[in-house]
Amino acid sequence: MIVTERVTSTAPLTVRRRVRFGECDPAGVAYTVRFSEYVVSAMDLFFQELLGGPFADRFPGVDTPIKALSFVFSAPLRPNDEFDMVVTVGEIREHTFDLHIAAALADGTATFTATLTPICIAAADRRRVAIPPLVRTVLENHQRTGTTNGSSLPH
Repeated sequence: MIVTERVTSTAPLTVRRRVRFGECDPAGVAYTVRFSEYVVSAMDLFFQELLGGPFADRFPGVDTPIKALSFVFSAPLRPNDEFDMVVTVGEIREHTFDLHIAAALADGTATFTATLTPICIAAADRRRVAIPPLVRTVLENHQRTGTTNGSSLPH
């Protein structure tokens, strides 16, 4: 099995990913749809680091589908490119919060930025629910101090 992503730092939370050949079009550029997979995966790894395990395991009965997702693309990604995604917490609301993801190649070339807005819903009836108190606390702490596992994140 080829590992295509891993957490390389918790200060700031950074996910390194490698673009696979099959993720690219015939011109050798990553398909646009793949970027949503990249950032959702970064969100999942962020939750694991922040909460000490997958969100669904820690909060059974609460799902976090994506309510909004936006991108700004700066440079293409090509097969075998390695890039880092840095995840930070943006605005926190009653049911939703924003995660900002900035991606760059190893040489520092910016490739894209994204804003991902999960919404907390009850798994049983799919109605929105308040962000669980523990999640709110860790998000607010991360937003305020920029830390995961006690480390500092520049803003």
